[in-house]
Amino acid sequence: MYNYSGTGIYSIPEASRLICVPGKDIRRWLLGYHYRKTPGDAASRVDMPPLWEHELAHGGFDEDVIGFRDLIELRFIREFIKHGVSLKVIRHCLSTAAELYGVTHPMSSPRFKTDGRTIYGEALHEEAQENSLVDLKSRQAVFKEIIKPSLYDGIVYDAQERQASRWYPLGSKKSPVVIDPARQFGAPIIEATGTPTKVLYQSYLAEGADSPALAFTARLYDAPRKHVEAAIRFEESLKRPVH
Repeated sequence: MYNYSGTGIYSIPEASRLICVPGKDIRRWLLGYHYRKTPGDAASRVDMPPLWEHELAHGGFDEDVIGFRDLIELRFIREFIKHGVSLKVIRHCLSTAAELYGVTHPMSSPRFKTDGRTIYGEALHEEAQENSLVDLKSRQAVFKEIIKPSLYDGIVYDAQERQASRWYPLGSKKSPVVIDPARQFGAPIIEATGTPTKVLYQSYLAEGADSPALAFTARLYDAPRKHVEAAIRFEESLKRPVH
């Protein structure tokens, strides 16, 4: 029997909504995929393993689910992909960084913020051995755009394990909303009360999505008006299109 207390549990659609990454990409990166070198030729099938073994891989759940640390790591993978970094380079970065730092989710480790440039450069050099046309100088410059301070904003790290322990998705100084795998199975909540933002938002919508509805929800859940407003802002921010 596996104990996943403090791990956080997210379905693929939930993870997609929280980090703005298409579900198909999350499945591809964390569940693996395959392709055929020759279309229609079954013998040419190539199976690609996941980028890493996700936290709930052996949990026996009825649907595909991932953990909190997977969620945070995926945000970094998203940035690499967005900037045109190949999965091959990302795999090499992850492998090297995991071995160097001794952690399972190295890109979201605070050490990667400073040490990652060397790891990224090594991965690019390895790729360049097969493709002499790779412009290493310009590609390495991309690292600054990927690993930017805002990507780490709101992440709180465990002092001993040096891994993400909770995340303030709107920034810890801007909003009371936190995602903490040790509370409410990792659902976004108002930190002071533990009330899920989704619950507050659904109440607000059910009562008419206006000022009286906001006031009613605040009274119903004995919550400060500003907390209900923060929950509404957060939930509405998740409605952005996922590409």
